[in-house]
Amino acid sequence: MTAPGPLPAVIRTAIRVEGIVQGVGFRPFAYQLATRLGLHGLVGNDADGVFAEVEGPPAAVEEFLRALRADAPPLSRIDRVTATAMVPAGAAAFEIVASDAAGAPRTLIAADTATCADCLRELADPADRRFRYPFINCTNCGPRFTIVRGVPYDRPLTTMAAFPMCAQCAAEYHDPANRRFHAQPVCCPACGPRLTLLDPAGQPASRPAPPESAPPESALEAAAGLLRQGRIVAVKGLGGYHLAADAGREEAVAALRARKHREDKPFAILVAGVAQARRLCLVDDAAAALLASPARPIVLLPRRADADVATAAAPGNRQLGIMLPYTPLHHLLIAAVGRPIVLTSGNTSDEPIAYRDRDALERLGGIADAFLAHDRAIHIRTDDSVARTFAGRPMLTRRSRGYVPEPLTVPGGFPRPVLACGAELKSTFCLAKERNAFVSHHIGDLENAETLRSFTEGIEHFRRLFDITPRVVAHDLHPEYLSTKYAVELDGVELAGVQHHHAHIASCLADNEAAGPVIGVAFDGTGYGTDATIWGGEFLIADLARFQRAGHLAAVPMPGGAAAIRQPWRMAAAYLDTAYLDTACPGAGDLVAGLGVARRNAARWNAVLSLARRRVNAPLTSSAGRLFDAVAAILGVRDGVSYEGQAAIELEQLADPGEAGGYRAGLDPGEPFVASGADLVRAAVDELVAGVPRQVIAARFHNGLSALIEDGCALLRERHGLGTVALSGGVFQNTLLLGRTVSRLRARGFTVLVHSRIPCNDGGISLGQAVVAAARDRLGGPAA
Repeated sequence: MTAPGPLPAVIRTAIRVEGIVQGVGFRPFAYQLATRLGLHGLVGNDADGVFAEVEGPPAAVEEFLRALRADAPPLSRIDRVTATAMVPAGAAAFEIVASDAAGAPRTLIAADTATCADCLRELADPADRRFRYPFINCTNCGPRFTIVRGVPYDRPLTTMAAFPMCAQCAAEYHDPANRRFHAQPVCCPACGPRLTLLDPAGQPASRPAPPESAPPESALEAAAGLLRQGRIVAVKGLGGYHLAADAGREEAVAALRARKHREDKPFAILVAGVAQARRLCLVDDAAAALLASPARPIVLLPRRADADVATAAAPGNRQLGIMLPYTPLHHLLIAAVGRPIVLTSGNTSDEPIAYRDRDALERLGGIADAFLAHDRAIHIRTDDSVARTFAGRPMLTRRSRGYVPEPLTVPGGFPRPVLACGAELKSTFCLAKERNAFVSHHIGDLENAETLRSFTEGIEHFRRLFDITPRVVAHDLHPEYLSTKYAVELDGVELAGVQHHHAHIASCLADNEAAGPVIGVAFDGTGYGTDATIWGGEFLIADLARFQRAGHLAAVPMPGGAAAIRQPWRMAAAYLDTAYLDTACPGAGDLVAGLGVARRNAARWNAVLSLARRRVNAPLTSSAGRLFDAVAAILGVRDGVSYEGQAAIELEQLADPGEAGGYRAGLDPGEPFVASGADLVRAAVDELVAGVPRQVIAARFHNGLSALIEDGCALLRERHGLGTVALSGGVFQNTLLLGRTVSRLRARGFTVLVHSRIPCNDGGISLGQAVVAAARDRLGGPAA
């Protein structure tokens, strides 16, 4: 046997790194790694990601490849590393070479990232040249997605192109040993963006003259002073404008609510840090980690009874939406104000967030008393993300700033590029190719021209960034959704209609990197069914490609159609009529007429019942959301809502979490089986009449619905032999219901899949549509 020859003294290897590797300090990292290992060669950016060539001893090259993955920068995400042998070229140094913009873009773009600890130290250091500079950043933090105009990610293709670097910043940018080496947004007070304080007309705001010996007041200090006085200030952030007010001043928050035309929906609150958050809310370790994560979402937390927050900030709500500062400007502003501030999206109700300066002045001029603006343009609007924790891990309810545009990896991949257009409420879209699904930022409810424009502009931006030309376009079955109309008007693509609740379950499967089949429980407010009725309390047998409706809540009329969504008392009337019309209960009519909900709405009660009974403008629905509405109105929670899901949210708030009792609902065991929501309504009414506290009834309703889900899943396990349940749909944002349901199912031996990375509400529909279209494509064609 011939002994192996000696290893060559020097080898050269070409390396390709794909993933989130631009704008996160990857080239400086590779440069410093190669220098430490004594390797020569080069590293650069191109449309595919990062390319490198390293030359030196084989052991050093092997260590370079190992460390490239193991020690990568914290904001990077490596999807693939490939290495190819080359002929040594006798390189004498290692260098960062110019980016190559040729070829179709394939690289990934990082999300905007909260200010890092190193930058915060410099921000607070009087000896540092960026002391108190609101736009400090480095390779480990700062704006990314919201300033990118194209790839590769280099300064000329960002909105920072308008700010040429000064000599000092340029020296840092070109110094491989510096933390700002090739940090594209790098800047300082001498060369970077500047703050200005404007009045509602867009003119420089007048400020009181300082004492003769005092320095001039800065725009930031003046804005903080206005907030302390109870005024409302529009603040330009990373992805758009916020509206700010002192969270502890009742009159200021009430004025903001009135001017914004936002009657009840809670405002987010910005606090200085986790310690301040704990003075307002109950914050466990998982929530603290989520609050302080680089994404910095708004986190929904249980409110402390002694929280010093204006009632108008979150009226009637046992939770607060808390976030920590994620830009230097936020850190400086909250420190200058000295207490928590409301920081809510810069818009009026039902409009997208304002992000262009002129548009902000026009749309917010009647709300804000002043504008704290700056001259760095925002390329694409991006709302704050919203999350909570469940079972110790994050659960996103709105995925946007800090998470987008980072893709989800789909194991089965996409045979052809896909555009999925999502639903109507909480709109997102999804563009997908190969193994990556790029779910968009939160766009809002597609109910007006401005939001539709944001939707279409976002699609075009993602198409350019990720070089995706869709060949398959997936859409909801509802013919009147603007997203559906957009899809069917596209030319040269193959359409794939996807049923709404199948998309929900497919989204949950993709979130958990599962393929099914599963028992899918999709509970939400509205979804167009294959029988042209409104579904929303569904039990499906589903995998990614197919589904079967295996059970559902019994359908009831929605008297007045969409009016029944805005006025939950109408659903109470329909459910009460269903619950008692065909019963032998003596005096049922008098019992219903004596309920508070019937008395409060007596003037229209009989007319609404007539609509329901004659099926005139009263479409049938199996919606779990409408069942929640009915019970909320019966218990006197509310008869009308000012935002989607309000009655259900407040019913959850009312429920006593310590109550273990529950109601039972009958199941008609046909195929599909039919579960009686009316049984839960009848039980709730009986106890209300008997004087049982409303908090107990609300809890027993939740427990009864979770028992109904358990019974339905047990029946389907017997019929189909499936032991995994996927829970999706907006109703499962209700953590009381979710927790009770998961506990029951696991106690019965089920594996339970829930959402984490993608919202369970309609913000996840686009991902579900995309993976359904891909799964059908793999079977031979995505058409419905």
